[in-house]
Amino acid sequence: MGEERVKEEALQLIGMFQLLPRWVRRSKRETPSLYPHAKGILYALKDKRINLAIASRSPTADTANTFLDKLSIKSMFVTKEIFFSCKNKTDHFRRIQSRTGIPFNSMLFFDDEDWNIEAVRMASKMGVTSIYVDNGVNLRELRRGLTQFTENQNASDKNQRK
Repeated sequence: MGEERVKEEALQLIGMFQLLPRWVRRSKRETPSLYPHAKGILYALKDKRINLAIASRSPTADTANTFLDKLSIKSMFVTKEIFFSCKNKTDHFRRIQSRTGIPFNSMLFFDDEDWNIEAVRMASKMGVTSIYVDNGVNLRELRRGLTQFTENQNASDKNQRK
């Protein structure tokens, strides 16, 4: 599926949801690549004015930034929290929240490491909607993430009304 087709399908998918999030290890000489649907989804999210951020535990921030440049997507992100941490990504999210002012419960997080998902999920004060993805974000995972985000928002609204 081509990048433009994925973008169009992602825009249709995003359009089905009223509640949307406000924020989502090699040599520098290598040619980086994205999962097949990733770039189209990133463009669709940007078209909907959804802020994007990076939370990466990479021990080589310079390599990660070089890859972002090579992929021509570095400018798509409002903040890039790329630093090594032996812990999970909760520190990354605290920095993202501090830099953007976006509440944790308005964030949607995709990760391919289950322990990062569980750690962010277990940090109950955060309220970040966290989605584990095996093979990167694709249209199916985007739908699952937006559905879970909406359910979390609706549950939060109900709790606030009590």
